[in-house]
Amino acid sequence: MNETQLYLNDVHKSFDGFKAIDGLSLAIARGELRAVVGPNGAGKTTMLDIVTGKTRPDSGRVVWGADTDLTRLDEADCARLGIGRKFQKPTVFETLSVEDNVMLALAGDRGIVAGLRHRRTARQSARIGEVLDIVGLGAERGRLAGALSHGQKQWLEIGMLLAQEPQLLLVDEPAAGMTDHETMRTAELLRTVAGAHSVLVIEHDMDFVRALDCKVTVLNRGSVLAEGSLDHVSANPEVIEVYLGR
Repeated sequence: MNETQLYLNDVHKSFDGFKAIDGLSLAIARGELRAVVGPNGAGKTTMLDIVTGKTRPDSGRVVWGADTDLTRLDEADCARLGIGRKFQKPTVFETLSVEDNVMLALAGDRGIVAGLRHRRTARQSARIGEVLDIVGLGAERGRLAGALSHGQKQWLEIGMLLAQEPQLLLVDEPAAGMTDHETMRTAELLRTVAGAHSVLVIEHDMDFVRALDCKVTVLNRGSVLAEGSLDHVSANPEVIEVYLGR
């Protein structure tokens, strides 16, 4: 196994007495693709909030790389470290072209107007083309993002994350609302980018999780219930009771 990219150890977080995260321990290796599943209220979103600096845990360790303590950092700091997050609903600029969306991601903190007025270098143009080829939107580069299908918008947003060259991608329910073809294409895309990047995927669609063909972590009540291959966790009686049987 490669070196550890992200390590959570005995993390706790409560909201008004509700234990959203309760002794969560989890390790993601550099370049690993990991799926995280679990029932509603299991703590999946809160876990992502903690990793990205949006929410501070009450206790526990959240370590990035060798020794960076993420609990001391805010969202901007975590993003600068190379932690990229994609939410369930795509947030692309629908009135701009596909390639302009990727250009804005490359432009970083310049802002929309400055980013669009910025003269592209040959290197940036090449990077835009490379990203669009990775996410399968090379033929759509001049098309308005608002005209894309739901699945294509998801791929574009993944491309916008990739343009920022994150070390870790946190992807929240990417298959929601997709056609079967788009779902399988998305799984293929995430398998492709893993290795060069660590990828942690939150998902409910078990067909999609199987297509990812990766280690699966099952959360329940804010902690890890089971971990292993999909076949392994699917055979766990507790997993069947609290999640798969519903």
